[in-house]
Amino acid sequence: MLALLLLVGKSVAADPVVIAPDIPPRSGPPTAGGPSGLPPTWNLDGTYLWLAPTLAASWIQSQWDSTVGGSAAVVRIREHEPLGLVGGTFGGSLWAARNGGRIWLDALAGTELFGHMAGVSAGPILELSEEAHPRAGASVGVWAFAGITPFARVGSVTGLGTFAEIGVHIALPVLRTHAH
Repeated sequence: MLALLLLVGKSVAADPVVIAPDIPPRSGPPTAGGPSGLPPTWNLDGTYLWLAPTLAASWIQSQWDSTVGGSAAVVRIREHEPLGLVGGTFGGSLWAARNGGRIWLDALAGTELFGHMAGVSAGPILELSEEAHPRAGASVGVWAFAGITPFARVGSVTGLGTFAEIGVHIALPVLRTHAH
């Protein structure tokens, strides 16, 4: 047993250890986007589809009520241009205490302020209820994107009067096409 161990140990020790050379040097300059040809991830320019749950508190008819709903937005982003975001959003929400809900269609415009995208929204609203005919209205608002999108808007709905609303959209990008 000892002789066999010495024989195996001697043959292993006699084999030279081969060390592979270093990785060969690069043959050309590195390319932006890597070998896939995709643009770098730090470039956010492009067209997006965002889906967002929406939560808000509204002051309407001299009382507070909250809403929960969702929206879909299609936006074009050009980070370093004066008009950095243009697009539109369609959404709907249900009242917590009041009967019914509302749907809206807003145009969006934004620019970079203090390192974050901020902007305005405007568009028609349709107030829906099981107890009344649909009521038309409109709103204008402001928003800021900081990972989530807080917003505030004011508007008016026929037969209900004016309203003020504060809330948050949690925009989740689900589709992106890259700008060229």
